[in-house]
Amino acid sequence: MTNRAWNRLSSVSEYDTLLLTAGIWFLAKFLRFSFPALFPTFRTEFGVSNAFLGGVFTATMLGYSLMQFPSGVLADRFGAVQVIAVGAVLAAAGALVLGFHIPLVVLIVGMLLVGLGTGVHKTVAIRLLSRVYSERTGRALGLFDTLGAFGGVAAPTAVLFVTGIGNWHALFLVGAAMGLLLAAGVLVYVPRRRESADAESASAASATDGGESTGSFEPRRYLALFRSRRFTLFVGVTVCFSFAYNGVVAFLPLYLTTHGLSDSTASLVYSLLFAVSLVQILTGDLSDRIGRLPLAMAVLAVAAGALGALSVVGNASALVFGAIVVALGLGSHGFRPIRGAYLAASIPEDVAGGGLGIARTILMGVGALAPAVVGVLSDAAGFGVAFGLLAVTMAGGALLAGVTALVERRVTSPLSDVTGGDPR
Repeated sequence: MTNRAWNRLSSVSEYDTLLLTAGIWFLAKFLRFSFPALFPTFRTEFGVSNAFLGGVFTATMLGYSLMQFPSGVLADRFGAVQVIAVGAVLAAAGALVLGFHIPLVVLIVGMLLVGLGTGVHKTVAIRLLSRVYSERTGRALGLFDTLGAFGGVAAPTAVLFVTGIGNWHALFLVGAAMGLLLAAGVLVYVPRRRESADAESASAASATDGGESTGSFEPRRYLALFRSRRFTLFVGVTVCFSFAYNGVVAFLPLYLTTHGLSDSTASLVYSLLFAVSLVQILTGDLSDRIGRLPLAMAVLAVAAGALGALSVVGNASALVFGAIVVALGLGSHGFRPIRGAYLAASIPEDVAGGGLGIARTILMGVGALAPAVVGVLSDAAGFGVAFGLLAVTMAGGALLAGVTALVERRVTSPLSDVTGGDPR
């Protein structure tokens, strides 16, 4: 093999962990965001209301959120690779259930399994990537979230195709096959990369099993993180973001069809929300260079403005809606790598998995309530009121980011002072 060919192969292998974990994240978003795009089909096929659909999606997202903390703790003890693979298999099982003609109750079971399986992934993946790419965490997470977000781009287009041929179940059969293949890829290729990174960054507090902690489970060590005001405030920022984002994503396709757009045009506009996720590469890199909190304030303010526009615009052209959705996507996706990098850098190594897990459980748990709230409000008072609430919530996140920045300037003691670990 020539030196040039070897260098090219080494360059590709350097990113095997990133590509495989991002592939699972792509699948997770593809499966979850297929549900909102299928809401009009579900409403017709099963004869259910917006409130019912919002409630089921909320239950799915609650299952997703409830897996954050236990998956992080399990990764601390048994290894990230195994936990990621098990989650991918569980999500594939849920997709397989949805791959056949089923009654409503089985549909709900399949959606819940998808929620539980996909809920395992991101907390553990953030922790893994922050260790493998410790010098480029923001950039790695930006790429991870960008590649994953294209699952949201693909979902409405795929739904448009499968509903056009009269068989939406085929979408989930493909998803099940992808999930099993990716789980196998993680088990085969990632351990070598993970072990290499651990060998370079292992500390005296790490256990010998691939750098994973094997200490006893002590909930107080995780809860002690909240003694830090800046950590607690930033969790508040993520909660506001998650509630607003989950609320709009769940009902944006239906909102667009009730505001003058055809189903096909609404699907295309919806896909723009995820197509602009390339901004995550930029904001992830910038967060490594110029600081995370000021950038978080800026992108959350953009997202809040876009939500405010959706709440008042009424019927409009596809061009107008497209511009608003692009702004919403730039602000929302721009925040994601900032969030992951800030949390990964703030939580001590010895509680990294569970610490990320408990933070994401809170933010996703609150965010999971949003579809039900939006569903009820949209039935009772219209989408203007529902999306107006989401705009205020997103603006609250921007404000809390500013407060966190002020507190951070005055705080000199690291989080390790309240957890007993080393700051990261």
